[in-house]
Amino acid sequence: MADLPLALVTGATRGIGAAVARALAPTHRLLLGGRDADALGELAGTLPDARPWPIDLTDDEALETATAEFGELDVLVHSAGVARLGTVETATDADWRANFEVNVLGVVTLTRRLLPALRASKGHVVVINSGAGHNARPGWGPYAASKFAVRAFADSLREEESTLRVTSIYPGRTDTEMQQAIIADEGRAYEPERFLRPESVASAVLAAVSATGDAHPTEVTLRPRGLV
Repeated sequence: MADLPLALVTGATRGIGAAVARALAPTHRLLLGGRDADALGELAGTLPDARPWPIDLTDDEALETATAEFGELDVLVHSAGVARLGTVETATDADWRANFEVNVLGVVTLTRRLLPALRASKGHVVVINSGAGHNARPGWGPYAASKFAVRAFADSLREEESTLRVTSIYPGRTDTEMQQAIIADEGRAYEPERFLRPESVASAVLAAVSATGDAHPTEVTLRPRGLV
Protein backbone atom coordinates (compact mmCIF):
# COMPACT_ATOMS: atom_id res chain seq x y z
CA MET A 1 0.00 0.00 0.00
CA ALA A 2 3.05 2.23 -0.35
CA ASP A 3 1.45 4.00 -3.30
CA LEU A 4 -1.35 5.40 -1.13
CA PRO A 5 -1.06 9.03 0.01
CA LEU A 6 0.31 9.63 3.49
CA ALA A 7 -1.82 11.42 6.10
CA LEU A 8 -0.85 12.58 9.58
CA VAL A 9 -3.73 13.01 12.02
CA THR A 10 -3.12 14.65 15.40
CA GLY A 11 -5.37 14.04 18.38
CA ALA A 12 -5.95 10.58 16.95
CA THR A 13 -6.48 8.67 20.18
CA ARG A 14 -10.16 9.53 20.58
CA GLY A 15 -13.11 11.62 19.49
CA ILE A 16 -12.95 13.43 16.17
CA GLY A 17 -9.29 12.56 15.56
CA ALA A 18 -9.89 8.82 15.89
CA ALA A 19 -12.96 9.08 13.65
CA VAL A 20 -10.93 10.95 11.03
CA ALA A 21 -8.25 8.26 11.12
CA ARG A 22 -10.86 5.54 10.54
CA ALA A 23 -12.45 7.53 7.70
CA LEU A 24 -9.13 8.04 5.91
CA ALA A 25 -7.81 4.52 6.51
CA PRO A 26 -9.21 2.89 3.33
CA THR A 27 -7.50 5.44 1.07
CA HIS A 28 -4.41 6.59 3.00
CA ARG A 29 -1.38 5.42 4.87
CA LEU A 30 -1.69 6.91 8.33
CA LEU A 31 0.49 8.39 11.02
CA LEU A 32 -1.51 8.65 14.24
CA GLY A 33 -0.40 11.58 16.38
CA GLY A 34 -1.08 11.96 20.09
CA ARG A 35 0.40 11.73 23.56
CA ASP A 36 -0.86 8.28 24.59
CA ALA A 37 1.40 5.80 22.81
CA ASP A 38 -0.58 2.79 24.04
CA ALA A 39 -3.88 4.18 22.75
CA LEU A 40 -2.26 5.07 19.43
CA GLY A 41 -0.89 1.55 19.10
CA GLU A 42 -4.29 0.07 19.87
CA LEU A 43 -5.97 2.16 17.17
CA ALA A 44 -3.20 1.46 14.66
CA GLY A 45 -3.76 -2.25 15.17
CA THR A 46 -7.33 -1.91 13.90
CA LEU A 47 -6.41 -0.07 10.69
CA PRO A 48 -4.88 -1.48 7.50
CA ASP A 49 -1.78 0.74 7.23
CA ALA A 50 -1.26 2.94 10.28
CA ARG A 51 1.64 3.71 12.58
CA PRO A 52 1.64 5.45 15.97
CA TRP A 53 3.35 8.84 15.97
CA PRO A 54 3.52 9.74 19.68
CA ILE A 55 4.14 13.45 20.17
CA ASP A 56 3.64 16.30 22.61
CA LEU A 57 2.72 19.30 20.48
CA THR A 58 3.96 21.68 23.17
CA ASP A 59 7.48 20.18 23.10
CA ASP A 60 9.41 22.07 20.41
CA GLU A 61 12.49 19.85 20.65
CA ALA A 62 10.43 16.67 20.25
CA LEU A 63 8.60 18.20 17.29
CA GLU A 64 11.85 19.11 15.58
CA THR A 65 13.14 15.55 15.95
CA ALA A 66 9.87 13.87 14.93
CA THR A 67 9.35 15.97 11.80
CA ALA A 68 12.90 15.55 10.49
CA GLU A 69 11.96 12.17 8.96
CA PHE A 70 9.43 13.53 6.47
CA GLY A 71 10.18 13.73 2.76
CA GLU A 72 6.63 14.20 1.53
CA LEU A 73 3.29 14.50 3.30
CA ASP A 74 -0.01 14.52 1.43
CA VAL A 75 -2.47 15.34 4.21
CA LEU A 76 -2.08 16.96 7.63
CA VAL A 77 -5.16 16.95 9.85
CA HIS A 78 -5.00 19.03 13.01
CA SER A 79 -7.50 17.51 15.44
CA ALA A 80 -5.64 17.84 18.74
CA GLY A 81 -7.12 20.45 21.05
CA VAL A 82 -8.02 21.46 24.58
CA ALA A 83 -10.90 23.48 25.98
CA ARG A 84 -10.16 25.49 29.11
CA LEU A 85 -13.20 27.68 29.63
CA GLY A 86 -13.94 30.67 31.84
CA THR A 87 -15.00 34.28 31.78
CA VAL A 88 -12.60 37.11 31.10
CA GLU A 89 -12.53 37.70 34.86
CA THR A 90 -12.27 34.13 36.12
CA ALA A 91 -10.10 32.38 33.54
CA THR A 92 -6.53 32.16 34.79
CA ASP A 93 -3.35 32.93 32.91
CA ALA A 94 -2.79 29.17 32.83
CA ASP A 95 -6.17 28.67 31.13
CA TRP A 96 -5.29 31.16 28.39
CA ARG A 97 -1.83 29.68 27.90
CA ALA A 98 -3.12 26.10 27.74
CA ASN A 99 -5.62 26.96 25.01
CA PHE A 100 -3.10 28.86 22.93
CA GLU A 101 -0.21 26.42 23.39
CA VAL A 102 -2.17 23.48 21.98
CA ASN A 103 -4.90 25.02 19.83
CA VAL A 104 -2.71 27.64 18.17
CA LEU A 105 1.01 27.18 18.70
CA GLY A 106 0.80 23.40 18.35
CA VAL A 107 -0.92 23.81 14.98
CA VAL A 108 1.41 26.59 13.83
CA THR A 109 4.64 24.88 14.87
CA LEU A 110 3.79 21.47 13.43
CA THR A 111 2.59 22.99 10.15
CA ARG A 112 5.69 25.16 9.79
CA ARG A 113 8.01 22.22 10.39
CA LEU A 114 6.14 20.11 7.84
CA LEU A 115 5.85 22.79 5.15
CA PRO A 116 8.69 21.35 3.01
CA ALA A 117 7.05 17.91 3.03
CA LEU A 118 3.63 19.38 2.27
CA ARG A 119 5.00 21.52 -0.55
CA ALA A 120 6.75 18.50 -2.04
CA SER A 121 3.42 16.72 -2.47
CA LYS A 122 1.25 19.82 -3.03
CA GLY A 123 -0.53 18.64 0.06
CA HIS A 124 -3.65 19.43 2.03
CA VAL A 125 -3.87 20.90 5.54
CA VAL A 126 -7.13 20.40 7.42
CA VAL A 127 -7.73 22.31 10.65
CA ILE A 128 -10.53 21.08 12.90
CA ASN A 129 -11.69 24.41 14.28
CA SER A 130 -14.99 24.91 16.15
CA GLY A 131 -18.18 26.90 16.08
CA ALA A 132 -16.33 28.98 18.68
CA GLY A 133 -14.02 30.04 15.85
CA HIS A 134 -16.94 32.00 14.41
CA ASN A 135 -18.77 33.16 17.54
CA ALA A 136 -17.50 33.99 21.02
CA ARG A 137 -19.98 33.38 23.83
CA PRO A 138 -19.98 34.25 27.52
CA GLY A 139 -17.70 31.95 29.46
CA TRP A 140 -15.89 30.70 26.37
CA GLY A 141 -13.42 33.57 25.86
CA PRO A 142 -10.06 31.77 26.23
CA TYR A 143 -11.11 28.87 24.01
CA ALA A 144 -12.86 31.06 21.42
CA ALA A 145 -9.87 33.39 21.22
CA SER A 146 -7.62 30.44 20.41
CA LYS A 147 -10.02 29.26 17.72
CA PHE A 148 -10.26 32.73 16.16
CA ALA A 149 -6.45 32.78 16.13
CA VAL A 150 -6.10 29.41 14.42
CA ARG A 151 -8.74 30.50 11.90
CA ALA A 152 -6.53 33.47 11.02
CA PHE A 153 -3.53 31.18 10.77
CA ALA A 154 -5.33 28.87 8.34
CA ASP A 155 -6.50 31.83 6.27
CA SER A 156 -2.96 33.22 6.10
CA LEU A 157 -1.50 29.84 5.18
CA ARG A 158 -4.04 29.47 2.38
CA GLU A 159 -3.15 32.87 0.93
CA GLU A 160 0.60 32.39 1.24
CA GLU A 161 0.99 28.78 0.07
CA SER A 162 -0.64 28.66 -3.36
CA THR A 163 0.29 25.03 -4.02
CA LEU A 164 -1.42 23.76 -0.85
CA ARG A 165 -5.07 23.27 -0.08
CA VAL A 166 -6.09 24.50 3.37
CA THR A 167 -9.49 23.62 4.81
CA SER A 168 -10.97 24.80 8.09
CA ILE A 169 -13.76 22.63 9.51
CA TYR A 170 -16.11 24.33 11.98
CA PRO A 171 -18.15 21.68 13.81
CA GLY A 172 -20.78 22.60 16.35
CA ARG A 173 -20.96 20.72 19.61
CA THR A 174 -19.86 17.13 19.05
CA ASP A 175 -20.35 14.00 21.13
CA THR A 176 -16.85 13.59 22.57
CA GLU A 177 -15.23 13.17 25.98
CA MET A 178 -14.29 16.85 25.84
CA GLN A 179 -17.94 17.76 25.32
CA GLN A 180 -18.99 15.56 28.22
CA ALA A 181 -16.59 17.44 30.49
CA ILE A 182 -17.86 20.82 29.26
CA ILE A 183 -21.51 19.89 29.85
CA ALA A 184 -20.64 18.61 33.32
CA ASP A 185 -18.94 21.93 34.11
CA GLU A 186 -22.06 23.71 32.89
CA GLY A 187 -24.14 21.63 35.29
CA ARG A 188 -26.42 20.26 32.58
CA ALA A 189 -27.57 16.76 31.70
CA TYR A 190 -25.63 15.20 28.85
CA GLU A 191 -27.82 14.42 25.85
CA PRO A 192 -25.62 12.96 23.11
CA GLU A 193 -28.47 12.94 20.60
CA ARG A 194 -28.31 16.75 20.58
CA PHE A 195 -24.75 16.76 19.28
CA LEU A 196 -22.91 15.89 16.10
CA ARG A 197 -21.27 12.49 15.97
CA PRO A 198 -17.48 12.43 15.50
CA GLU A 199 -18.06 10.31 12.40
CA SER A 200 -20.10 13.14 10.86
CA VAL A 201 -17.18 15.53 11.26
CA ALA A 202 -14.82 12.89 9.88
CA SER A 203 -17.00 12.50 6.79
CA ALA A 204 -16.59 16.23 6.12
CA VAL A 205 -12.82 15.86 6.39
CA LEU A 206 -12.88 12.92 3.99
CA ALA A 207 -15.02 14.88 1.52
CA ALA A 208 -12.60 17.82 1.62
CA VAL A 209 -9.54 15.63 1.19
CA SER A 210 -11.21 13.69 -1.63
CA ALA A 211 -12.23 16.79 -3.58
CA THR A 212 -11.01 16.79 -7.16
CA GLY A 213 -7.85 18.71 -7.96
CA ASP A 214 -9.67 21.67 -9.49
CA ALA A 215 -11.53 22.33 -6.21
CA HIS A 216 -10.26 24.00 -3.06
CA PRO A 217 -12.62 23.45 -0.10
CA THR A 218 -11.71 26.38 2.13
CA GLU A 219 -14.31 26.25 4.92
CA VAL A 220 -16.91 23.71 6.05
CA THR A 221 -19.40 24.54 8.81
CA LEU A 222 -21.35 21.75 10.49
CA ARG A 223 -24.16 22.09 13.01
CA PRO A 224 -26.36 19.47 14.67
CA ARG A 225 -29.67 19.31 12.84
CA GLY A 226 -32.27 21.52 14.46
CA LEU A 227 -29.67 23.43 16.47
CA VAL A 228 -27.68 26.58 15.75
